[in-house]
Amino acid sequence: MTAPARIDRLDSGPRTIPGIIPGNVPGNRRHDVEYRRLGRIGHSSSVLIYGAAALGSVDQETADASVREALAAGINHLDVAASYGDAELRLGPLMADIRKDVFLATKTGDRDREAAWASINRSLERLQTDRVDLLQLHAIGDLDELDQALGAGGAIEAATRAKDEGLVGEIGITGHGDQAAATHLEALRRFPFASVLTPLNAVLWRDPAYRENYQALVAEVQRQDVALMTIKTVSRRNWPDGAEQSHTTWYEPFAAAEKIRAAVSWVLAHDEITGLATAGDVRLLGMIVDAERDRMAAGDAEALLAGDSDYSSPFLHMTI
Repeated sequence: MTAPARIDRLDSGPRTIPGIIPGNVPGNRRHDVEYRRLGRIGHSSSVLIYGAAALGSVDQETADASVREALAAGINHLDVAASYGDAELRLGPLMADIRKDVFLATKTGDRDREAAWASINRSLERLQTDRVDLLQLHAIGDLDELDQALGAGGAIEAATRAKDEGLVGEIGITGHGDQAAATHLEALRRFPFASVLTPLNAVLWRDPAYRENYQALVAEVQRQDVALMTIKTVSRRNWPDGAEQSHTTWYEPFAAAEKIRAAVSWVLAHDEITGLATAGDVRLLGMIVDAERDRMAAGDAEALLAGDSDYSSPFLHMTI
């Protein structure tokens, strides 16, 4: 599988930013992080995808330091969205130095063609680039949302126009909620998305209905050679009513290193997963990086997480 032209540049030429590894070898661990092939897109992506939601409400100095931390760990895939506060604006000033060395993905949450087209162009302006490698239709977690985005005059028309005009490399889909996997399976039946970003963690896996839908999605992803990425790896539960929110994530994350190690280990034991998005708080990145480097057996991870009586789905009370 040949990588897109922009990604080929990852594998040759001088390095201006430390932490970027040449080579498109799936499963490569020539640095601190493992790399897996991003489906038919062909890019060798770090299994840790930098979740730039963490940059939505930080200053530029904090953003710069966090991205440098990610790059130093070997992370070469950045994921942002138009709706992540100031995150695109925080990444923009870094692009002159790092753009050629990273796989850059953003998202539009708009459902109609005109609004999505405006969103795509605004994202390019904010990111200070003329092209992103992946544009994702954002937060499509049920069939009503899917119908809007893929219907006549829907956001998919703006996405395909952007791809035709060279503004985006590939088109993907993302979503939250307990119907996300089933919705993304239906999405792949309607449109040849190159990537899917869907929730997976050990507590969601315990739900027989979710697990069945997820496994059906995996079968279709593998049939079409689609990149399968995941979110909510280190989610512990919804924030309890009245609790002080110690992190900037919309759910309460695991905050202890060993729990994070277990959560990351469990997800990455799934070979079908090409990568997991790091959590939306810059303070968690270091522990997630450490967890990926020092994984435990999946069975041990599941047992450790099962010992937490508060571990529950983040979708019991959706707040986004």
